[in-house]
Amino acid sequence: MKSRLLTSVATAATAGLPLTLAQAQTAVAPSAPPPSAFEKFVKETKNPADWLNWGADLRIRNEYMNNIVTLTDEVAGHEQDVIRYRGRVWASATVMTNLTFNGRFSAEPREWLKPSFVSAYKAQSGMEWRYGMADNLNVKWTQILDQPLSITAGRQDILLGDYYDWWLAADGTPCDGSWTFYLDSVRLAYDAKEIKTKFDLMYIYQNPLPGEWVPTLGRSSDYPVTDQREQGVIAYVSNKSVKNTQIDGYFIAKHDDRETFMVANVPRTPGDNGDIYTVGGKVTGTPAEHWQYSVEGAYQFGRKEDIISGVNAKRDIDAYGGKAKLTYDFKDSWKNQVSLVGEFLSGDDPNSTGKDEMFDILWGRWPRWSELYIYSYIYETGGRVAQLNNIGRFGPSWSCSPFKKVTLSAMYNLMYAPEATPTRRIGPAAGLFSYDGHFRGHYAQAIVKYQFSKNFNAHLWAEGVWQGDYYSQRDLTSFLRAEVMFTW
Repeated sequence: MKSRLLTSVATAATAGLPLTLAQAQTAVAPSAPPPSAFEKFVKETKNPADWLNWGADLRIRNEYMNNIVTLTDEVAGHEQDVIRYRGRVWASATVMTNLTFNGRFSAEPREWLKPSFVSAYKAQSGMEWRYGMADNLNVKWTQILDQPLSITAGRQDILLGDYYDWWLAADGTPCDGSWTFYLDSVRLAYDAKEIKTKFDLMYIYQNPLPGEWVPTLGRSSDYPVTDQREQGVIAYVSNKSVKNTQIDGYFIAKHDDRETFMVANVPRTPGDNGDIYTVGGKVTGTPAEHWQYSVEGAYQFGRKEDIISGVNAKRDIDAYGGKAKLTYDFKDSWKNQVSLVGEFLSGDDPNSTGKDEMFDILWGRWPRWSELYIYSYIYETGGRVAQLNNIGRFGPSWSCSPFKKVTLSAMYNLMYAPEATPTRRIGPAAGLFSYDGHFRGHYAQAIVKYQFSKNFNAHLWAEGVWQGDYYSQRDLTSFLRAEVMFTW
């Protein structure tokens, strides 16, 4: 790949390593340096008044992808190269005691170095300006009636579960990548400290077009952020009364309404009609020094209407999924951690008695463990990105910080498909799958992160999948990303 950003990030990171190595060999660790003039300036300007604070960030990503959507290099468009410029600015104003208004504005133009696979951009290269939007806009009232009760109403981020492993509630806008995460919702929270229990009740109404409620800066009608109109209720309870253990339980009801969108003047109907009910629970804990674990599982029922092998079908849902992680923290000077991770999401059995056994990830359609594989599901699941299902995966991961500013991590997963037939396949997918194999392939990931300063960091990220007999082509799919991020 001939991308300037990849080269510059790699050069900058390498240039910083000799200094870091020299510092690591020093016998006595130096004291923390005083804040720089720039850091003092940032602190002073971000809080211009007691009642107001604000901030901003700029993230620049160069992403190179090969075969991750097409699953083969024998068709045009299998190779993608894009630079994504995401800028955000946010503010929080406390207008009276315990009452805060929060807002965040975000935009992400993209420069396609090769013809894009985004249909709204008509498969061409060049700058795709898109639009700007308020991806957070809410009011939060805490300590209501002097009780540990709070309510947040409006556009907000809702992330439920283990940190950065949020399973079924995280991203309400999967169609725009990692540009935004928001859910238009009302969240009521109560913290019963005397019984070490937190209660959350949420109502969600998600419009597929971001400008339906809050106007966007520029035209957004070609870019739905999700595949259908969605409503839902989440009841979530978290208890820590057992020593070194957290027990969560939840019920999620999600209602989907299919809609037709005009994308580049072409009608598209990517969504479902459905009522999905999910009952689940999670247990996390630290049973002994160095050890951590997390186990989560859920069962789904209800009814869904979608396209099955080209035919519109209504079926009862009978699906399940689960994930687990066991971690050993060495607590050494390199901060070494090793983990075993596993996940299972049921697939649809085409020879069943007419039920839909495919697990629905709900609002969990984001790159939770892979940036690459979320795109490889597009032709497999009705044209939807990150609609993971019909998968079992297992493998080790490792991370460490050998030097003060450097973090390294790697992961391997063995992946298989419980069902050999992808029943939601569309377009050219008929020739991409073998229909008699269950081995999805070998997945590998490697990441290098470098923290230049408190306000500036960068990383290099690589992933690959060596396809198994679930696929017909058995080609290598690959993903490479260089990122720099400045935070104000």
